[in-house]
Amino acid sequence: MKKTDYTNSINALTHKIIGCAMAVHKTLGNGFQEVIYQRALAIEFSYQNLEFEREKEMGLSYRGYDIGTRRVDFFVEQLVMVEIKAIEKLENVHKAQAINYCEAYNIADGLLINFGSQSLDFKRVYNKNLVSPDNQKNPVQDNNQGNPQINKKS
Repeated sequence: MKKTDYTNSINALTHKIIGCAMAVHKTLGNGFQEVIYQRALAIEFSYQNLEFEREKEMGLSYRGYDIGTRRVDFFVEQLVMVEIKAIEKLENVHKAQAINYCEAYNIADGLLINFGSQSLDFKRVYNKNLVSPDNQKNPVQDNNQGNPQINKKS
């Protein structure tokens, strides 16, 4: 697959995932526990014919040694990691956590979605070792700033 084809398919997939999250948030609103949104999002993914794994356990290693496991909320179409929250406001630590998961699991693209605020909040995150967000043609916009979500160290 050519890079532009891959980029276009990832962009289309992330848009579809965000659309699913918007449908869930529109129906349920904010105020529920994370697990409620996780269950509803799984149903919505199924309705949209998206292949996904929920609470996929993935191993972590350091210098070749297993150091533990972490469960990813969703792994969609074997391409995009989705981490969900149900908190009042996303903080930089949540974004950093999602980026770390992408890097630790060698996943190029991820989404951090928060159902806890009045409006759905989402951020696209990247594994900087695999993706250069500056080179993407139509990156998903961070819905708060209207700018592509870029992972640059401050």
